[in-house]
Amino acid sequence: MQAHPIRLLLIDDHPLVRDGLRARFDAAPNLQVVGEAGNAQEALTRAKTASPDLALMDISMRGTNGIELTAQFREQFPHIAVLILSMHDNAEYVRQAVRAGARGYVLKDAPAHEIVTAIERVARGDAYYSAAIAARVVQASTSHAPIDSLTPREREILTRIAHGLANKQIATEMDLSVRTVETHRLNIKRKLGIEGQAELIKFAVENRL
Repeated sequence: MQAHPIRLLLIDDHPLVRDGLRARFDAAPNLQVVGEAGNAQEALTRAKTASPDLALMDISMRGTNGIELTAQFREQFPHIAVLILSMHDNAEYVRQAVRAGARGYVLKDAPAHEIVTAIERVARGDAYYSAAIAARVVQASTSHAPIDSLTPREREILTRIAHGLANKQIATEMDLSVRTVETHRLNIKRKLGIEGQAELIKFAVENRL
């Protein structure tokens, strides 16, 4: 049992989300919200003045995002644990967050008891990942050839994406509708756990497409 409640800093640019989290944590006797922040500058200021044990950090924020802010926390406040609380279940986001210094990653739609458990585990020095997140990361890291998850048609489309073709150009070349190409592109991203165009191109190059 902790000698004192875990001191929390809530970092999310939506006040309603922070209000909801505070209401959840007020019911937990071993948690104490000591500060809130809606952006990176506020978060860094609160971290200095409120002396939290743990920062509960969203990723999607205007300006400096949560991953970049996590790296700043690691540099300026290495004694403050960072737990990511995000709606994104993308494996690449998890990898980036861990590289930045986060000790855990839990989804916003997780049950309240799971979020509390994540806080407790991370605060005492352990790592914690939502089950869905852990499955995504394991799948991404243990697949020796993620290219195998793509259909032949998806590989053709990825090759054209890597050469800089837009959806309309790909549709014309392959005699498909633009909507069909867009659907294939989304499926490719989902299967590979990739978000952006640059990452798709990098993947295609690495796999010699």
